[in-house]
Amino acid sequence: MFPWIHAAVGYLFLVLVAVLLGRRLTRAELLAVIVGTQLPDFVDKPLAWWFSILPSGRSLAHSLVVAVPLSVVVLAVAWYRSHPGVGLAFGFGYASHLLGDSYVAFYYWRPEEFTFLLWPLLPAYPYDDFVGFTDFFSRLTVTSELLVAFLATVAVGVIFLVQFARAPWYAPR
Repeated sequence: MFPWIHAAVGYLFLVLVAVLLGRRLTRAELLAVIVGTQLPDFVDKPLAWWFSILPSGRSLAHSLVVAVPLSVVVLAVAWYRSHPGVGLAFGFGYASHLLGDSYVAFYYWRPEEFTFLLWPLLPAYPYDDFVGFTDFFSRLTVTSELLVAFLATVAVGVIFLVQFARAPWYAPR
C-alpha cells in the first residue's frame, strides 16, 4: 500500500469509530493516527532499501514483536499525560497499517506472506525486490486502479484538512 492510502484508511477507520461512539476527535488524535499509519514504513523502508540493514521493507517495525510493545508504551505515556485517546489513535493507526499490508494475503489466503508479522522469529517475506525509492517509483505503472485510489485519497485528505481546521466533530484542546 502507498503511504497516502495507509493514512487514508487509518484516518477513515478512526473517524468511523469516533462517529459510532459519538466521540469528538482532537487534533492530537488526528495527528497520532497519521503517525501510527506511517511509522512502520518510515522505519523499515529506509533501513532495508537504502542501508540494507533489514532483510525487507516489511520486517522490524512491521512485526508484532515491535508493534504491540511500542503501542502499549505510547498508550501508557498518553494515559499518564491524561490523553489516552492519543495513544489509542496511534495504536489504531499502527494496526491499520499492518492490516493494510496483510489484506491481499488474507484475501487470497497465502499464509507464507504473514511471516513479516513475527519477524525476527520468522523470516521476513521477500516481497520487495528493488533497492530504493527511486527504483520503486521508476517501476510504478499508472493504472485505473491507481488513479481511483489516488483520487479517493485526495478526497480523504481534503476531509482530513477540513476536520483538522474545525469540522463539526472536532473538539479543540
